[in-house]
Amino acid sequence: MFKRLPGDEARNLVTTTPDTAVVFRPAVVQTPAILTLIIFTWRVLTGCVRLVWRHPVATLITITPGALTLACGWRTALLLLTPVPTGLLAWAITDRQSFTRLVALRLLAWWRLTWIYRRHWQPVMIVSGLGRHLWGRDYLPRLGKVTCTAWADLVTVRMLKGQSLKDWADRLDHLAQGFGAASCRVTLTKGGHLMLTFPRTDPLAVPLAALPLPETPTVGPVEVGKQEDGRPWLLKVHGTHVLVAGATGAGKGSVIWSTIRGLLPAVRAGLVEIWALDPKLMELSFGRALFGDRYAATPEDCADLLEQAVTVMQKRAARFAGLQRSHTPTVEDPFVLVVVDEVAFLTAYQADRQLKQRISAALATLTTQGRAVGIGVMAALQDPRKEVMNIRNLFPDKIALRLDESEQVDMVLGDGARQRGALADHISPVPELGAGVGFVRLEASPDPIRVRAAYVCDTDIRDMAATFAAGKDAA
Repeated sequence: MFKRLPGDEARNLVTTTPDTAVVFRPAVVQTPAILTLIIFTWRVLTGCVRLVWRHPVATLITITPGALTLACGWRTALLLLTPVPTGLLAWAITDRQSFTRLVALRLLAWWRLTWIYRRHWQPVMIVSGLGRHLWGRDYLPRLGKVTCTAWADLVTVRMLKGQSLKDWADRLDHLAQGFGAASCRVTLTKGGHLMLTFPRTDPLAVPLAALPLPETPTVGPVEVGKQEDGRPWLLKVHGTHVLVAGATGAGKGSVIWSTIRGLLPAVRAGLVEIWALDPKLMELSFGRALFGDRYAATPEDCADLLEQAVTVMQKRAARFAGLQRSHTPTVEDPFVLVVVDEVAFLTAYQADRQLKQRISAALATLTTQGRAVGIGVMAALQDPRKEVMNIRNLFPDKIALRLDESEQVDMVLGDGARQRGALADHISPVPELGAGVGFVRLEASPDPIRVRAAYVCDTDIRDMAATFAAGKDAA
């Protein structure tokens, strides 16, 4: 019926049948059955070895009863296995922490791997666009190990060739909803591999009371709250500058006062000086006795105090030149922390143009040159836009508390922070749930960390001021 046409004659073919497409039937290669069986057996064996290697406890608990039943009979197996749950129960009662770490969390990881992630992996990957279905075959990212902590599932994934971290960061909502989690965060572990974090509970849902005063003087890092993984949140203030951004009622005062509280023993020892700028006359005025004559409220006084800090910085730089490149706090040269509450009032909303220029120039000088000589700046603001705070990039460490808009997250923490899971615009506006909760992005790491600052109430501040004033008088 058809004959082979030489050369380019095939392009001149004309059909008289409408809507008829030329169909090319691909050649079918028959795979030998023995090769198919070998590949299938190899995959089963490697899957079993991988399962035993990753989940030894769960595998042992599952296989042991069946093996004993086949080897000894069900009566003997029951007799031998009866002490096991009794011993596990006694272990859980006497040392719950080690039982949870060595047994319970491993069993939970095995269960969630098989029932949650592996069971839903293919549809979630295809629907979210992270997998591809081509020529009847699914190309999926490789699901790796699942590790359970007390609050989250950590899932390791090997990406498809050609994928990037941004491909996954753009689909965090799809992943969270697909696996039944409230949120999802992604972290690049090494080339081609990443880790997905799916929280099961919120360890930061309960407000934290003011932390006890440190027993020994410390310049930092200062403990100001708790991280999402349960570890203390240690905020570095010496050798860096910190920007705290958040909407009204987000808990900026908790971060500021927890930092001041942690530095008080060093202040008493003469290793730290805290200079306070309080243009709102609301936040820092409660502890005015802590600052002495290093307190300013009016714009004029704030400008004078900042320029005085610049003078101290320049004198130190002249003395340190050629002798040392980093600062060590001493009584002669203490670490100076300049705390500025609502910095936008001084840099953007100030009507006096001359004062605005003086303040902006002093802040820019301190944030560019102050770290090496022991002068740090902690500034708080509500609106992180560039026209409000044009030197926000001069702060190496940034804290984003509850924000009003999603675009503000990247303004504070840097490009891509929200895509990595820093959902500061989703923090609850209810004070009991969201005050003091935020995300930290440090200079040394691009990955945001979810934290909550301890709440220092008015009574705590007055007690701090009274105790510190009494300590100075006694000294």
